[in-house]
Amino acid sequence: MATATAQALRVMKVSGNSRSVEEARARVFDFFKLACRSLPAVMDIYNLDDVVTKSQLRSAITSQIRKNSHITNAKVIDMLLFKGMEELGNIVEHHKQRHHIIGQYILGKDGTLHDSSIKDPGTSDFLKNFYSGNYF
Repeated sequence: MATATAQALRVMKVSGNSRSVEEARARVFDFFKLACRSLPAVMDIYNLDDVVTKSQLRSAITSQIRKNSHITNAKVIDMLLFKGMEELGNIVEHHKQRHHIIGQYILGKDGTLHDSSIKDPGTSDFLKNFYSGNYF
């Protein structure tokens, strides 16, 4: 049984070529909207609620799009859009496993979680007792 998002991806095909850069950029915005609308389904399919929030995944999508914002050639934008649609289709149709999604979009290149919260080391009583103990 296909999800509504998978059916929407089948309907929205990437057309051949954009006539201008403005048209290509408009199609990128449409792709971003479609990707954001598919996030609840992706969160359910891969059971990502315990690892990441929807806003963090939206930020990952945004950073991937902004990484290529300097490109001004419409054909290159169309090619990147095609690759993005293929990737989104593979994710929504469950052609990837959970650890692929976590490794590519949630973990950083250094293998650590993207955590925007500020950590204060040493405030935990457990760690203070552990560090004060003579374990060496």
